[in-house]
Amino acid sequence: MLQFEPITLENAGKVRAYFARCEYRLCEYSVGVKLMWGRYLHADFTEVAGCLIVRNQINGRTQFDYPIPGPEGDEEEALRQIERWCTESGTRLILSLVPEDKAVKLLHRYPYMTVRSERAWKDYLYRAEDLATFAGRRYSGQRNHINKFRKNYPQAQFVELTAADSALVEQFWQDYEAEFRKGDNESARSELNYAKEMFRLLERGWFCAGGLTVDGRLVALSLGEKCGSTLQVHIEKALYSHAGAYPAMVQAFAAHFGGDMVWLNRQDDAHDKGLRTSKLQYLPAELAGKMRFDVGCELDLLQEIPALETERLTLSALGEEDKTAYNALCLDDARNRWWGYDYRQDLHGALTEDYFLDVARRDFEKRWAVNWAIRLDGKCIGEAVLYNVDWRGGAELGVRIAPEYAGYGYGTEAFAAAAEWALYGLLLTRVVAKCYKENTASYRMLSSCMRKVGEDDTFFYFEKQV
Repeated sequence: MLQFEPITLENAGKVRAYFARCEYRLCEYSVGVKLMWGRYLHADFTEVAGCLIVRNQINGRTQFDYPIPGPEGDEEEALRQIERWCTESGTRLILSLVPEDKAVKLLHRYPYMTVRSERAWKDYLYRAEDLATFAGRRYSGQRNHINKFRKNYPQAQFVELTAADSALVEQFWQDYEAEFRKGDNESARSELNYAKEMFRLLERGWFCAGGLTVDGRLVALSLGEKCGSTLQVHIEKALYSHAGAYPAMVQAFAAHFGGDMVWLNRQDDAHDKGLRTSKLQYLPAELAGKMRFDVGCELDLLQEIPALETERLTLSALGEEDKTAYNALCLDDARNRWWGYDYRQDLHGALTEDYFLDVARRDFEKRWAVNWAIRLDGKCIGEAVLYNVDWRGGAELGVRIAPEYAGYGYGTEAFAAAAEWALYGLLLTRVVAKCYKENTASYRMLSSCMRKVGEDDTFFYFEKQV
């Protein structure tokens, strides 16, 4: 199972190595956003199959960024690992911040999903050469503002900022706060504090920064991060008292740092009307969408557990009348060894009479599993479970029979019925199963119902497809 570690200043260099090559163009695929908005994103990461996987906890919900492959990265395997982690941890699969050019792949990948792409999430992408020159009639407004600024402050010059300029930057923050028009806005105040923290990280070498000086004091500054062919502009600030400083800063920053870039991303507008108006005035070449895939599964379609009939058996939902037999089945350590799960691993508190029945019911309420009682003449003699959905049309099936009813073919009969319903009633594309290599009875049962597809040191693996 994937193991994650929080993104911190100490390990952000690992993350930055992937972002430096990333061509997704979206602002969230940068170390700057992960650090600047860390209190909101709660991001952690892992590396697998040569890819970076970032997991965020936003408003209490787990959401994954789209995997970022390194030079030899296997994007397909990284997606499989995310899916497996969600299945094994009992977490709904959400892929958020998906670049639009990856959407078609996911639309083909997942049979059931909800897709969102809100206008306010979209990033403003500009051609680097457009902002560096403001050429053409369409940019006459920006040029007029810049010309006024140059006329009023002919001595203004652009300077590249490094960690050695901390005193100059700190003086700017003091001047900026003296004019700050949103001082009573908690969100704006937080954003300003995050911006200050980012400038203190210039020594890390992840960012590029510059500013406009007048008489030895900064009147505007900006900080960005180069990610593939996109310059992610994380911070843009200018003194209100120096009219035209803002567009002058935008142009100078693009001209100085954007020469080897195709795009400048000035990020989204966060539902702010003023920001939207401002960003549109600079005439973006594209609004880059960020798509969110809330992935579902076939179990979500079920209103209740269906009853299945075979020649000798009935499979139906577990009920109160099954409690004694079901508890005996779940407490049978010999059977649990071949079942591959020990209830003690997840047990919290005392084991109650209702525990196993309650777990089965909760699993169905969450649509994680379908638990059937296998009945012979109305008596519960075993259990069939459809579980471990893989989000791509597949699920795992398991059957266990009470020891006193073993050897009569009931397991095979129940398994075949459940597999048939899963494929042609629930409309899964495949059902998988496994058995321990020492379990010859299960091996014979699965071989009669399914096709063997592999093995490892512990298990034989089987599959049945539509």
